[in-house]
Amino acid sequence: MKKMYRQWLGIAALLCHITMQAAGNKAVVTGTVKDTQGNPIAGVVVTDGKNVTATDRQGIYMLDTDPFRQPMVYISTPADYVLPEKEGVADGFYHYQDTSKVENRCDFILQKRSKQTDDFVFIPISDPQAKNEAQLDRFRKETVPDLIHTADSLKSLEVVGMGLGDLVWDAMDLYAPYRKIVSNLGLTMFQVMGNHDFNLLYSDMERTADPGNGYGEKNYYEIFGPTNYSFNIGKVHVIAMKSIDYEGKKKYVERFTEEQLEWLKKDLSYVPEGTTVFLNIHAPVANTTVEGGDNVRNANALFRILRPYKVHIFSGHTHYYENTLPAAGIYEHNIGAACGAWWAGHVNRCGAPNGYLVVTVKGDDVKWRYKATGRPADYQFRVYKPGEFETQKQYVVANIWDWDIAYTVNWYEDGVLKGAMQQFDDEDQDYLTMKKGKRTGYHTRHLFRACPSKQAKKIKIEVKNRFGEIFMQEVEL
Repeated sequence: MKKMYRQWLGIAALLCHITMQAAGNKAVVTGTVKDTQGNPIAGVVVTDGKNVTATDRQGIYMLDTDPFRQPMVYISTPADYVLPEKEGVADGFYHYQDTSKVENRCDFILQKRSKQTDDFVFIPISDPQAKNEAQLDRFRKETVPDLIHTADSLKSLEVVGMGLGDLVWDAMDLYAPYRKIVSNLGLTMFQVMGNHDFNLLYSDMERTADPGNGYGEKNYYEIFGPTNYSFNIGKVHVIAMKSIDYEGKKKYVERFTEEQLEWLKKDLSYVPEGTTVFLNIHAPVANTTVEGGDNVRNANALFRILRPYKVHIFSGHTHYYENTLPAAGIYEHNIGAACGAWWAGHVNRCGAPNGYLVVTVKGDDVKWRYKATGRPADYQFRVYKPGEFETQKQYVVANIWDWDIAYTVNWYEDGVLKGAMQQFDDEDQDYLTMKKGKRTGYHTRHLFRACPSKQAKKIKIEVKNRFGEIFMQEVEL
């Protein structure tokens, strides 16, 4: 009888566990946020990625949660406090919940900044995307030393990095070495999740029936923490979000789920209207030079939420460089990839060099410049002499990757100003050369041309960006 009773209890416990996982383990998480002196910090935003609250005057919070679906609880670090990190990688701002408990406690400790400043540098890095050790070694030997040199040159300012997704190429075993590579670079490194950062065996958390059996984000969570989160630095509210709805086995759609958009609304409800917001995502919202499927499908819903703010969106995914203004008050930087065209050479599909963006922030004043890997900081465009660009043999051609509508592009022939260069649409010659002349149809719009006279000896190209910075190159004919 006792044996049968014990068996019945075991079956009942198992059924209870299965029921809790199927229905969701409704639980509560509580805790405190204090500084290193033990003083409570009021008004700190706390979330599990779905539900959002803030600490009271005693630094206490309480949050309804489901630890099966929202395995972490984390904070949006206030601007007055140091961004938590471990060996230069963002860490300590999140804690895992215990799925066996209906009540969890997660406490956070923040270090007060010794000096408050509104000036910092933000460095988004798109698509390292290594699928093997050889490609990861290129990232280690090419991108990372360049990044360290840039960070060292900015020592008077705090530097924050953001990997914009596709940190690896479906290779979950490269996460740990990637994290080690981006540690101790002289900056605090955050991450965004891309389509190649999911475990191929599973759908994402929202789609999976039983998270206990695995889900697509699990490996990423274990190394980098949450996928939808925020923090504050200076006057800027920084957000990272997953823009990939992952079905499993490389099937995905570029979009935000309704749950994500609701989380974003809640997060921004604590941010005053008019604040400068940096939104970091993998798939872009408005790249016009790539297949429409590469953009987030429900971008208009995102724009409505962001409307009250001054927004810069930083994205990757396309391996095409393009700046756009998709809605009022929103500027998207769909930057070139660190791996270029998947480590095939040293350029992206649009001809932009492998590299990353350097964003200088002074209060609400935001300026930026693309940093080509292994090139001087003022290398901002590529010039082709007549005859070098196959489809434009009579022209001098300039590829100006960070171009936007505020740029001016003029040319001089033997010291005489000839006027504005003509913008045109074509495949970049460096990319074609890398592909051994095979045409792919990957056109770019940041190409400019001018036709020199037969007597011309020297051509100078003068590029002025939206900040009034002037970059020049001369070529002898």
